[in-house]
Amino acid sequence: MPINTVLSPTDFSRTLIRWYHRHHRDLPWRHTTDPYKIWLSEIILQQTRVVQGLPYYLRFVEQYPTVFDLARADEQEVLRLWQGLGYYSRARNMHRTARQVVDEYGGNFPPTYAQLLELKGIGQYTAAAIASFAFGEAVPAVDGNVYRVLARIFGIKTDILSSPAKKEFTAVARQLIPADDPATFNQAMIEFGAIQCQPVAPDCLLCPFNQHCYAFQHGAQARLPVKARKAKVRDRYLSYLVLEKNGRLAMRQRTAKDVWQGLYDFFLVESPEPIDEADELYAQETAAADWLAAGRVELPQKTYVHLLSHQKLHVRFWRIVLDEAADENELPEGFSFYQWSEIDDLPKPILIDTFIKEQVFN
Repeated sequence: MPINTVLSPTDFSRTLIRWYHRHHRDLPWRHTTDPYKIWLSEIILQQTRVVQGLPYYLRFVEQYPTVFDLARADEQEVLRLWQGLGYYSRARNMHRTARQVVDEYGGNFPPTYAQLLELKGIGQYTAAAIASFAFGEAVPAVDGNVYRVLARIFGIKTDILSSPAKKEFTAVARQLIPADDPATFNQAMIEFGAIQCQPVAPDCLLCPFNQHCYAFQHGAQARLPVKARKAKVRDRYLSYLVLEKNGRLAMRQRTAKDVWQGLYDFFLVESPEPIDEADELYAQETAAADWLAAGRVELPQKTYVHLLSHQKLHVRFWRIVLDEAADENELPEGFSFYQWSEIDDLPKPILIDTFIKEQVFN
């Protein structure tokens, strides 16, 4: 797509970088060219706001200051440190990538965009970010913020979720990026979309591009970028049986390729509708009947609602205080009893952690 003839690529990049120097946020990963720390920040900030991701970045850098430290870490420790960020596959992939960098590259991240793409778990955007920020390669880093800025300023109406979108938007960004300072340009594009050209209520009146912006001139800010309707969110109804004996809780590590793989939770019963009475658990799960009969059942105090990308989880916790006579060796396969001090160190979904702190060990 041809660039706006009124605003040349050079004018665009200079204006953008001038704006960036005046308005950008002071973030720690912007003070380094260490590819490890840049990569770490990019993985943590995927689908995560800066205000939420920053504390995690600082903790990871403190705990694992080099890629060698992260590669040596136990996966359970990595998941525990990641707890609360969600999308736990990111943490597992990050850990595998660290080991690949150490095992195959001697701990040195490859210095080019093309080579970075060969690393497991590194896609086009992350590879471009590392290549430009750490090694000065003039390759555009195109994320959701960049899509929005380019679509609005240049009036690009291609659906950003469609197959041609990435190629088209990347081509436009490639025409704009200056060869002598690609790192600042990419940082500026991302930052501009994050704090100036925001998804809702962009600050158009104080925007340095408003005289050249298609969306501002045509009142199309709410219509650009074009994005297809999201997939319908699926409701899931989960009942957790929290088996408790002598102040200990029975937990297991999830192995199924579903949400929260590798994290610890309780005995789970999933049903097509919410379960309101203990008797209903009998019909859903025969194993539940044995445990409900073996102890004192406390009805759920509340329903926790947890939103994932395409799922809405409705979760209830049924506390079952087991009798002294209950045989601990007859726990379901994979389950063990844990003391609170042990549970605190286990990687858990934030929902499970919240329940434990609110209703068990408060």
